[in-house]
Amino acid sequence: MKKSYRFKKIGSWAITLSLAGLFALPALVGAQVTSTNDFGLSTEFGTTLATKSDRSVQEIIASVINIVLGFLGIIAVLIILAGGFKWMTAAGNEDKVGEARSMITQGLIGLVIVFAAWAIASFVIGQLKSAAEIKPTT
Repeated sequence: MKKSYRFKKIGSWAITLSLAGLFALPALVGAQVTSTNDFGLSTEFGTTLATKSDRSVQEIIASVINIVLGFLGIIAVLIILAGGFKWMTAAGNEDKVGEARSMITQGLIGLVIVFAAWAIASFVIGQLKSAAEIKPTT
């Protein structure tokens, strides 16, 4: 592997993760945006993880799991797109086409794993919520 290619790959991953972190920061720290419209009324956008007291622990955990799995899904889609771009620019080179196919396959496998993890986590959290509900005895 050439040195310049390695630095390009590391740089592209660093930029991607930085942008993902930048967009995730308000959701992770529980930021809330308040703005004033033309009529002088203030409106609030977003919900917070830390300050909203009517949320249960299960709901907070579900929110964190959804955020993490969302980022993993975005990364899998970006890998698929990078593989498609590599295939389109391969210019008939069989080695590059093989690498592109491998990237697309790995991205699809990652996407399937993310969806399966989301389904399992949703099922488990739903079962925990239903088990934790206090049912009145009659």
